[in-house]
Amino acid sequence: MNKKVLMMMLALLFGWNCAMQAQEEVDDDEFEDEDEITITDQIGNEEVIEFPEAMTYDLDSLMNLYMSKTYLNEDNDCQMRDVNPTFEKAVYVDRLSRIPAIMEMSHNDVVQQFIDRYSGRLRRSVSYMLGASNFYMPVFEEALEAYGLPLELKYLPVIESALNPRAVSRVGATGLWQFMLGTGKQYGLKVNTLVDERRDPTKASYAAARYLRDLYRVFGDWNLVIAAYNCGPENINKAIRRSNGEKDYWKIYPYLPKETRGYVPAFIAANYIMTYYCDHNICPMTTRLPIKTDTVMVTRNVHLEQVAHVVGINIEQLRSLNPMYRRDIIPGATEPSPLRLPQAEVGKFIDMEDSVYAYRADELLTRRNEVVINDDVPTYYHKSTHHGKKKGRNARVKGRKGRGGGAGNVTVKRGQTLSEIARRNGTTVAKLKKLNKIKGNNIQAGKKLRVR
Repeated sequence: MNKKVLMMMLALLFGWNCAMQAQEEVDDDEFEDEDEITITDQIGNEEVIEFPEAMTYDLDSLMNLYMSKTYLNEDNDCQMRDVNPTFEKAVYVDRLSRIPAIMEMSHNDVVQQFIDRYSGRLRRSVSYMLGASNFYMPVFEEALEAYGLPLELKYLPVIESALNPRAVSRVGATGLWQFMLGTGKQYGLKVNTLVDERRDPTKASYAAARYLRDLYRVFGDWNLVIAAYNCGPENINKAIRRSNGEKDYWKIYPYLPKETRGYVPAFIAANYIMTYYCDHNICPMTTRLPIKTDTVMVTRNVHLEQVAHVVGINIEQLRSLNPMYRRDIIPGATEPSPLRLPQAEVGKFIDMEDSVYAYRADELLTRRNEVVINDDVPTYYHKSTHHGKKKGRNARVKGRKGRGGGAGNVTVKRGQTLSEIARRNGTTVAKLKKLNKIKGNNIQAGKKLRVR
């Protein structure tokens, strides 16, 4: 009995779902951990190609994400053996040709190296990405459809971020679509100390679709478009000039940066493995549908810890639902800002909104709006003389009057809280309570308070 017949019988015996056309089986342990590959051409020249950074990520870090821990599990019912069969070149060429795509899915030795990487050493990461794709692919597809782009582009984040919405590259590219700061801002993604919309899956997906559309208007070739997405259009134009005006990716290939030379092959390989994973005995992780969510707009600054404690939501869940807030602070006072919540908790947040804003506000939101200068002691400064000698003198700094009353007094306005008054006057809630003999946190509008 030959080996091929034996393997087909085993497939039937164990309920394997894949067509086993394997000529040989290669164990995952045979793959080394290098982050680049060396290709030797037909005349013996060697070429080094870097793997995209996401192809070097540790699976454990991906599985520590909240969505992974909460909604993904290994498929314990999978009957496929954890070995990677390999096939004749003609099989790979045929499979690539049958992917329903308008983008070119060509095969060569470089593409094969990337297919081998995904189906071999990265097979467990592929299992993760197949499971996580249930969260993200509908978002990608909607954005691409909105701009009339090929849906096979939905696999770009596979090679950009390994479907990690919190991914940050060594050069600062951020999020599922790995936007650099300048490009992200150019396409409307807000980035400041508190907010980074490059980490928002929906906003980043629509920005990426617009960027890809604009690149296609420039180059008119999808291979050049995704290469430009990786290294920037200026590097593609340089490579075109150095190759005497060639506009075929595989002809300008030698003039591209090392990582970009591997980028289009990696994209083709990602399309291959996300389509033919079953033929390589890769079981997708099982996915439970995430809870339904809804958005409320907040118009005051609020810390996610305030929301989590008062509404009763896991802080990691809140961070996962609101990945754009870099320091857990939603700057609603700057402009109305979205807070995404489990749908079942939206009503509770609305009912308890005042309590949310009041909870530990003086600790969690520490930036003061106004400060009072200490004028109880003299301050000193030194002034240089023309001869280089220093001379001291005393100076008194006059303090400002408290707002809304006499020196050191304020009048409580409607809706104000003790923590807000404390921040405005450079003091603490504890001091206000002590000065005014207040018990609890309730204060009446119109009441005068001492602030110092």
